[in-house]
Amino acid sequence: MHIAFIHPHRSFLPELDAYQDFFSTRNIRCSVHLPEKAGKTEADVEWHFMGWDQQKKDSHKLTIHEYGSSSLPPLASIKNWAKSRFGKKPDFRVFLNAYVERIFDFADKVPFGYRDMGIYPWQPPAPLPIKRFDFVYTGSVGKERNIDSLLQHFTRGSLERQSLLILSRDYESLKKRYSRGGNIFFQGPVPYASVSDYLCQARYAINYVPDKAPFNRQTSTKLLEYANLKLPILTTSYDWVRGFEQTYGGCFFYLLADLSNFTWDAVNQFAYGFPALADWSWERQINKSGVLEFLQLNFQGLSLDR
Repeated sequence: MHIAFIHPHRSFLPELDAYQDFFSTRNIRCSVHLPEKAGKTEADVEWHFMGWDQQKKDSHKLTIHEYGSSSLPPLASIKNWAKSRFGKKPDFRVFLNAYVERIFDFADKVPFGYRDMGIYPWQPPAPLPIKRFDFVYTGSVGKERNIDSLLQHFTRGSLERQSLLILSRDYESLKKRYSRGGNIFFQGPVPYASVSDYLCQARYAINYVPDKAPFNRQTSTKLLEYANLKLPILTTSYDWVRGFEQTYGGCFFYLLADLSNFTWDAVNQFAYGFPALADWSWERQINKSGVLEFLQLNFQGLSLDR
């Protein structure tokens, strides 16, 4: 069996590595392709990270559509509506969570499942690396994240003497504006397997998510990764993170909207705690999605045991 994953390589997709690891240990071949290869692969299953799929359906292939997020502004509701009404119908859909599924509101009976984000059982390297940075932020630095407010706090705010590592991609314009002070550093993109090595070089980790849809209802992979390495976490306040803390525990330093409480003294004096993460392994998340049962139903004799 062969699964071809289709995506445009414009965003971080740790789930892509997780899927390849998961299926390869079950003797299923995986490959990754740009959207222009859709419909032209030799795969048995084409798995699209949506996006938009306008390829003509190949009756000899199964198609899976994965929605890790609802559409982004501007005109997000119109984009969601267009995708749900005019997009090609797959054989199975995977949604991040019930919120994303509800937002799209597909008017058909295509089977679906939920596959939330996950983590690998990372261990801090031994010996522990030198703490080269006071803070680390990893993830998107797109305009919709309003990352300028955070960076300005390190150039004109109370943290001008503290260092910040930005682990991301497509940050050239930000680097030109913010690296002159010598305390903001940009790195990446780096292989997913190397992310933990960089995170462990920081004293504190920042989860900077705008409190607006769809960001405030989506799982923060970086927060899971920070917690997995027992890094003290500072975060903006929004629906998902408050619900996560209430359900799984932990104690995070919540940043005020104007960052007025984001001072070195306050950060150092706070009593941090860490959540329980047993439910958040990639293995468990993929197993819970229903996609394995779907594949076994359509490929007789397929064994997905290790």
